[in-house]
Amino acid sequence: MKLKGFYSSLVAIAIPISLQALLQNFVNMLDTVMIGRLGSVEIAAVGLGNQIFFILNMILFGITSGGGVFIAQFWGKKDIKGIRKSLGLMTLISLFVAVVFTILGLFIPYKLIGIYSPDPEVVKVGGEYLRLVCLSYVPTAISFSLTLAMRSTERVKLPLVCTSVSLLTNAGANYVLIFIAHLGVKGAAIATVFARIVELIILVSWSYSHKYEISGKLRELLSFDWSFVFKYIKIAFPVIINETFWGLGTSVYNGIYAHAGTDAFTAYSITGTISQLTWVFCMGFGNGMGVLIGKRIGEKKLDEARAYALRSMWFMPLIGAAVGIFLLPLSKLLPFLFNVEPEIIKMATQILMILILLYPFNSFCMDWIVGVCRAGGDTVFSAAGELIVLWGVAIPLGYVAAFVLHLPAPMIFLFLSSESIVKAIVGVIRILSGKWLHEVT
Repeated sequence: MKLKGFYSSLVAIAIPISLQALLQNFVNMLDTVMIGRLGSVEIAAVGLGNQIFFILNMILFGITSGGGVFIAQFWGKKDIKGIRKSLGLMTLISLFVAVVFTILGLFIPYKLIGIYSPDPEVVKVGGEYLRLVCLSYVPTAISFSLTLAMRSTERVKLPLVCTSVSLLTNAGANYVLIFIAHLGVKGAAIATVFARIVELIILVSWSYSHKYEISGKLRELLSFDWSFVFKYIKIAFPVIINETFWGLGTSVYNGIYAHAGTDAFTAYSITGTISQLTWVFCMGFGNGMGVLIGKRIGEKKLDEARAYALRSMWFMPLIGAAVGIFLLPLSKLLPFLFNVEPEIIKMATQILMILILLYPFNSFCMDWIVGVCRAGGDTVFSAAGELIVLWGVAIPLGYVAAFVLHLPAPMIFLFLSSESIVKAIVGVIRILSGKWLHEVT
């Protein structure tokens, strides 16, 4: 089947999403890089503090991805009321979760950091950071829902602009509070909170003043009934479970590194910070694929939706391979960005080289889970496939590598990352079966 406009439509959605995610990662990366000038304890402390946000981020992604399935298909039908009630419901759920995480961050920050690291100095500094940065969780949750809804309705430019402003705000506040006011990790946390609030204000004011599809009155946002709530939960709950337990699994990764030693965790944190700069493009194309497929399903162009999924099977690994190459020059910048021992830089570089080889598999996994199965409402299978491989393959292998074989950090990373190859095989089988496509609206 000829797919007219496939590439142009995908690029028009994927590139702004990718750039926005890149800038979002820069907001988080700024804390790590600027704190990185202070030393390895501070890097590890901020990295572990951000693990709590990472878990929240995964839960919010699950909530909003579930809502995005509905919004994309409602968008295909041009059902504005459906879009607004979907946004209202997922924002309400997101706010509840964010408030819970904020309370935990305020009252038990040191216990949370202590889960990951036995180092008392890291726990002390990380707890100080978490107690302040958790105040950003509520505005982040609202922004998350609004941004996902805009993506699903192909309004991708405003989130990019807002994140750009947030980046500049965070950079300026970081510099003043960390280096001039000498507040260290506390300054980084305050700057992040301020930047997230600024981002939310712009998102809300601009979308409502320009009457975007998502900008409904409160009664429109809360117009969902119990039948819609149950339908939403049926589709979204597997995604929430998926992202929550995937986030917890990734936190277990961090726990494995932290218990393997502060140097190993610092190397892994550095690697994660750098790889985020390239991974956003795989993520952007995966999410863009989901918007296109969801819209086609809403328009009842089911053959086109299936054809898009089949094309993504070779296109997304190609994107992953191309993007992974950019990690090579980025690896050369590590000594200039992070004030840590040469051995840590060496470990981080080795991890990046392994990651380059795995990028095609990682990219395809993003595609079939987020871009194809979720857009097609096949959320139960995608959740089961990802979590079984994560908890049944990757984490046991990582535990053996760290605690039984006592391997160095790069080899622990290789053992943990083996899941992407297994998941890619599962994804190929599912897409070819055609069983992933469901109309949920």
